[in-house]
Amino acid sequence: MTRRKTCELCGAALAAGPRGGRPARYCSNACRQRAFRQRSMHKVPGRERLASPDASPPDSGRGLPQALDSFVGRRQELTLLRSLLRTSRLLTLTGAGGVGKTRLALEFAKGLPERHARVDLIDLESLHDDAPLAQSVATALGVGERAGRSGTDALIRAIGTTSRLVILDNCEHLAEPCAHLAATLLSHCPRLQILATSREALRVPGETVFRVGELSLPPTSTGNDPAALLRSDAVRLFVERAAHRAPGFTLSHGNAATVAEICRRLDGLTLGIELAARRVGTLPLEDILAGLDARLFQLPLLTDGSRTGPRRHNGLTAAIDWSYRLLEPTEQAVFRRLAVLVGGFDIRAAEAVCAGGGVAPRHILGILCALEAKSLIVRMPGNTHPARFRQLNVIRACAMEGLIASGELDGVRRQSLDWLNSLAERSGGEVFADQAGGLLAGERDNLAAALAGAEGSDAPSRDRLTLELARVYYQHEQPSAARSLLVGLLQRPAGPALGGAVAALATRVACQQTDLDEALRLGEQAVGQEGLRDHPAGLANALDARAAARLCRGEFAAAVADLSECLRIVAALGRREDTAWCTHHLAWALLQAGEEAEADQLMARCLPVLRAQGQWSRVAAALHTAGAVRLSLGHLDNAEELFGEVLRIVPEASFHALYPVEGLALVAAESGDLRRALRLYEASAQARRQLDTEPEDPWRRRVELTAARARAGLSTAAQHAVVSGGRRLRGDRLVAYALRSGSGYSRSASDATAVVVDQFPLTGREFRVAELVAEGLTNRQIAAQLGLSEHTVATHLDKIRDKLGVRSRTRIALWAAARARDDF
Repeated sequence: MTRRKTCELCGAALAAGPRGGRPARYCSNACRQRAFRQRSMHKVPGRERLASPDASPPDSGRGLPQALDSFVGRRQELTLLRSLLRTSRLLTLTGAGGVGKTRLALEFAKGLPERHARVDLIDLESLHDDAPLAQSVATALGVGERAGRSGTDALIRAIGTTSRLVILDNCEHLAEPCAHLAATLLSHCPRLQILATSREALRVPGETVFRVGELSLPPTSTGNDPAALLRSDAVRLFVERAAHRAPGFTLSHGNAATVAEICRRLDGLTLGIELAARRVGTLPLEDILAGLDARLFQLPLLTDGSRTGPRRHNGLTAAIDWSYRLLEPTEQAVFRRLAVLVGGFDIRAAEAVCAGGGVAPRHILGILCALEAKSLIVRMPGNTHPARFRQLNVIRACAMEGLIASGELDGVRRQSLDWLNSLAERSGGEVFADQAGGLLAGERDNLAAALAGAEGSDAPSRDRLTLELARVYYQHEQPSAARSLLVGLLQRPAGPALGGAVAALATRVACQQTDLDEALRLGEQAVGQEGLRDHPAGLANALDARAAARLCRGEFAAAVADLSECLRIVAALGRREDTAWCTHHLAWALLQAGEEAEADQLMARCLPVLRAQGQWSRVAAALHTAGAVRLSLGHLDNAEELFGEVLRIVPEASFHALYPVEGLALVAAESGDLRRALRLYEASAQARRQLDTEPEDPWRRRVELTAARARAGLSTAAQHAVVSGGRRLRGDRLVAYALRSGSGYSRSASDATAVVVDQFPLTGREFRVAELVAEGLTNRQIAAQLGLSEHTVATHLDKIRDKLGVRSRTRIALWAAARARDDF
C-alpha cells in the first residue's frame, strides 16, 4: 500500500513507498529548496521565526506579532480556552468592541505548547463585503492559486492533513462568508482548528462560542484599600498602563477610590481603561473621572487610540461606531432608543419605549436578540424573570449621541414616561405600596432619568413618578435621597390621586433617619389627609405608617391600637396577603408591648400565608418576627431554626441578612454560648458600619444589651480574641458560621480564635449545595430546598467542581462528608 500526503509548500499530492521510514514533506527538490530559503530568511538569532506579510510563513513556528506591552489578568479565561480547544475545532470569541478579544486570542495562541499546531493570524479588518475572502486568506497564508483551483480549493490542498490553528480576527463584518469558509475548511481538513474573534457568533455547526466579558471590577465595599483593589483585573490594567504614561504612578490610599470608580464607569472595558489611563500625567485623576461623569462623555479622553493599532480601535467611540454601522436600520433605531433606559430593561420595557417609526412591537424581541448577539447589549447578572439587559455606559453614551442626532430624543422620552406611568397604575392597588417592592422596584435609575427629562410634562403624572422614585429610595435604605424628593411633594396640596401617601412615606423615611418627632407629626398628617376621602386602603397605609413612628418612639400601646384598626380595615377589603402582612406588624407591636403569647398566635395565622404567597422580603420579615417571638417564649431551638431560614432566603449581600445574624446571636446568648453570641454580634456590627445601616431602636437596644452581657461574662483575653475573630467574619464565611455549615464554625467553646479557615475553598452557598449533594438530593430537590433555580444550582456545582478539582457528584459528596467531620 502507499501512504498519500500533500506537499507542505505547494499542496500537491505526494506518495511514500510501502517500506516505511520518514515520510516525505515536499513533492520535489524545487519545493524543498524553496522552503529552505524561506526558513533562512525568517531566522532571527535567539527568537522565534516570524512570518512576513509578503511571503509564506515558515513551515513551523508561529506568525504572531510580538506585544509591546504586558498582558494583564484573564487567567481563568486562558485556562478555560485551553480546555475548550481540546474538544472544539471552531472556537469563537465574542464580546463588545474594545473588550479585548484580539489580545486574548493572541495571548492564548502564544501560550500553546511548542508541540502544538502551527499558528497563523489573519486580520480581516481591512476586507470589505465584496472582497474574495478565501483568496485573501490564502494570500495571507502564502498559498498561491494553481490553474483550475479557486482560493478555497487552494487552501484545502495547502492545509490538507497538517495540524494547524488559524486565527480569524475581526469577523463581524464578514460573518456569513467567514461562516461558509470555516465550515468548508473544517470539513475537508481534519487537523485544522479555527479560533475566530467576532462581535457575534458565526453560527456554524460544531462552533463553541466563548463570550469575553469585561475585566473584573472591585466591589464597592473595597473602599480605598490598594491591596484589595489590585485584585481586580481592571484596576491592575489601569495602574500598569498609567505607570507607562507617568513613571512612578502607583495606587495609594489617596487615589485608589478614584481609580476604582473610573474603572467602574468604564464597565471594565479593556480599551476604555487603556484610553483613560493614557490621560494620567496630563490630567488629574479627578478630572478624568469628571469627564466620564459628563453627559455623553464630552471629554475626548476616549478618542485617542494607538497610532499602530487597528483603525477601529483609534478610540472607543470608533470601535462602537464600527459595530453600529453593521446593523440593519431597524436595529440601529432600537439601539439608539434604548439609550434612555439607563437602568436596564426587559423585553416589555423595550417594546414600550422603542416601538414606532417603522419598528413594530412584535419585532423588538428579535432585534434585542440580534443586539445581544452582536455584543451591543449585555444581560444583567442574576436569574431575573423576565431577563433584563443593559447597554454598557460608553455604548449607551454613543447611542444617546445618535438619538439626539436623529431628532428622536423628545419622543422616546415621552414613551419612557408613558411606560413608567403605566407600571405605576398597575401597582396602584397595593395597600402597603411603600413596602411592596412592586413593578417599579427595579426601575430606580430609569425613573430618575425620566424625571430629569420630564420638564414641561403633566404635573400629576410627574408627581406620581416622583413618589414612586422616593419609594424605591426608601426600600433601598437611601432615606436622604427619598426625603429630598418628598419635601417638594409635601409643599403642594394633597391631590385626590395621592391623598396621604406622600405623608405616609415621609413618616417611614423619618423613622429611618431617627427623626422621631417629625415622624409622628407626618404620621398624624397622613391619617388626617386620608380621613378626608373615602379610600380604605390609603387609610390603612397611613395607620400602619403612624404605628411605625409610635413603635420607634416606644409608644407600644398606641402602636397596637393603630395596627388593630389597620387590620380591621384590611381584613374587610378581603385581601388575604395584605391581611397577613398587617397581622405580622401587629404581632411585632404586641411583642414589644410584652404580649408574646398573643403575638405567637397571630404569627401562627399569618406566617403560612406569607410563606405561600409573599415575596422574599416579606417572608424574611415575618420569619424574623416569628423567631423573635419564639425566642422571647424560650423556644430556643425553634427560634434558631427560624432565624436560619431567614438567612437562607435573603440575598447574600443584603442588609436584611444582618437581622437573622443578630437573632442567632441572641439565641446563642440565651443558650449560654457567650463567645458565639459576641462573635456574631461583632460581625454584624462591622457589616452595619460598612453598609451605614441601623436597625430599628427596639431591636438595636435588645441586641446591644445582649452583647454587653456577653462581654461581661468573658475574660479580657477572651473578649479580644472573640471580637477580633468576629470582625474577620464577613460575607459567605459569616453565613457559613452563623448556619453552622462551613469551616467558619467550630463547636469547641474553648477555642476562641478558631473562627475563619482561610483555605476554605467554597462560599457558604456552595458549601451548602455540596452538603445537599452528599445527602443524595438531585439538582431539582436542592433548588427547591434553597429557593434557587435548577440553572443556579448547576452553576454552583460547576464552580464547586472547578475549585475542588473533581468531576463527579460522588467526589463532591465525599469531600463534603470529610469536611463536615473535620469541622465538627
